[in-house]
Amino acid sequence: MATTVSRDVVAELRAAVRDIPDFPTPGILFKDVTPLLASAELFRLALDAMAAPFRESGVTHVVAIEARGFIFGAPIAERLNAGVLPVRKPGKLPAATERIEYALEYGSGSLEIHRDACEPTPPPRVLVVDDVLATGGTAAATCQLVERVGGIVVGVSCLIELGFLHGRGALAGRRVETVLAY
Repeated sequence: MATTVSRDVVAELRAAVRDIPDFPTPGILFKDVTPLLASAELFRLALDAMAAPFRESGVTHVVAIEARGFIFGAPIAERLNAGVLPVRKPGKLPAATERIEYALEYGSGSLEIHRDACEPTPPPRVLVVDDVLATGGTAAATCQLVERVGGIVVGVSCLIELGFLHGRGALAGRRVETVLAY
């Protein structure tokens, strides 16, 4: 279910997201958030809306997924008084990593997290953040990585949900909050 945000805010945010046909591959209609990011006010509104549902969830860390998840994850972590844990493409993290491969709506991918990201105990309570929930493959893989290294996933927060791709199905049993649904 989408986060409770006023209709006016949703309309403003939606108007700032542009469609780019056939990117990154033919047949994909890419939701480009860069116009939204270019507006300080809209960016703030988006971040507040993404963080709000998790204010009382005891989040200790935000996992930000490369690349656009980094843009949203760090300021959301600040809003939740939490640390940031990056999940990156292979070969980008300097210490020992745990890796997972997963399917995308337009191919496949791999992600890594530091093996010690969720140490020491008690286990961190993690919010997974990304810009778009499409098929759910990236978010589901990230949740699995976090759990493999000892974290507790309290939820997933995305700015946009492409409902026609049924990404929530890949995240069944998990709390998923989005701001804009298409």
